[in-house]
Amino acid sequence: MSAAASDPDDTGSGLRKIIHVDMDAFFASVEQRDEPGLRGLPVAVGGSSGRGVVAAASYEARRFGVRSAMASVRAIRLCPDLVFRKPRFEVYKAVSQQIRAIFLDYTPHVEPLSLDEAYLDVTDDLRGIGSATRIAELIRARIRQTTGLTASAGVSYNKFLAKLASDQNKPDGLCLIRPGEGAAFVQALPVARFHGIGPRGAEKMAGLGIATGADLAAHDLAFLRAHFGSMADYLYRAARGIDLRAVRADRPRKSLGGERTFDRDISSGAALRDALEDIIAIVWERIDKAQARGRTVTLKLKHVDFTLLSRARSAPQAIVTRQEFTRIAHALLDDVLPLAQPVRLMGLTLSALGGEADEPAETPAGAQMPLF
Repeated sequence: MSAAASDPDDTGSGLRKIIHVDMDAFFASVEQRDEPGLRGLPVAVGGSSGRGVVAAASYEARRFGVRSAMASVRAIRLCPDLVFRKPRFEVYKAVSQQIRAIFLDYTPHVEPLSLDEAYLDVTDDLRGIGSATRIAELIRARIRQTTGLTASAGVSYNKFLAKLASDQNKPDGLCLIRPGEGAAFVQALPVARFHGIGPRGAEKMAGLGIATGADLAAHDLAFLRAHFGSMADYLYRAARGIDLRAVRADRPRKSLGGERTFDRDISSGAALRDALEDIIAIVWERIDKAQARGRTVTLKLKHVDFTLLSRARSAPQAIVTRQEFTRIAHALLDDVLPLAQPVRLMGLTLSALGGEADEPAETPAGAQMPLF
């Protein structure tokens, strides 16, 4: 724990008490739990051949530089002894449900982000414990006892800080950021730690002389808007440890979809249409199973040089049949054919679920799963 066990709301300030719980190397840890011979070994969940991608890596594998979303061939080069296991999403989902049941023993205000992480608002906890730090400790202990897995937790007075804190002492750690400490904590971090800032964003910031939260906080909104557009307001608040978002229980899913990395690059229109049919079949099965209805279909293509191309089209009414979904998907593909270079990955997503307009928002991880 990075601070003494006092609570974000103990001062009577009226601030919220937020916990972010994040399972440690979740998929890989489940595989190591269920197959004891894998414990202590570098393990990756994903496809090991051809264009396979790492979906998750154990901490033993991460020491070699193996990371999620990395091409499997590169992961094997970094760690020749890497052990691959195919993903078992039904098992991960069942464990996730066990964990969520533990959360709900303490608060109804649980906002899952994916199978392995969630925000909890424990300002008024069900058991009258009063201490967010103590609740986080109890939850972590119960997760270990119930599932045999470890979780890390962050405790603070808003979601942004709680999420940063949960990553601070991984694995199997807990970190508290008290009121008054948020800005200093954030400004000491590299900007690459901020949620939503990927490698390219961090590279752009480095070119502007921005390496830390303090560097970011030194710039005003006008500068940030000129260089980062719609992200400017978020960056301005984040650099000061400000986040006004509430924990939203049972938040609606924004999208459903899937993507496939091909064993070989595809360049012909006919082959791409055949591949699209396969993806449509799997994605529509997910849509139908979830009884989801949306208005916007998005096609994503990744070229051999890793550049991305995406096209989206919205229907005036919710799409309720596979035929309509298929028609729009093929129309999107036809719009970009012929392609200037071959494609290594194709993805398809249905969004604006419930018939509402799409809006910029944090998308729950796992809403779009790779098709292994």
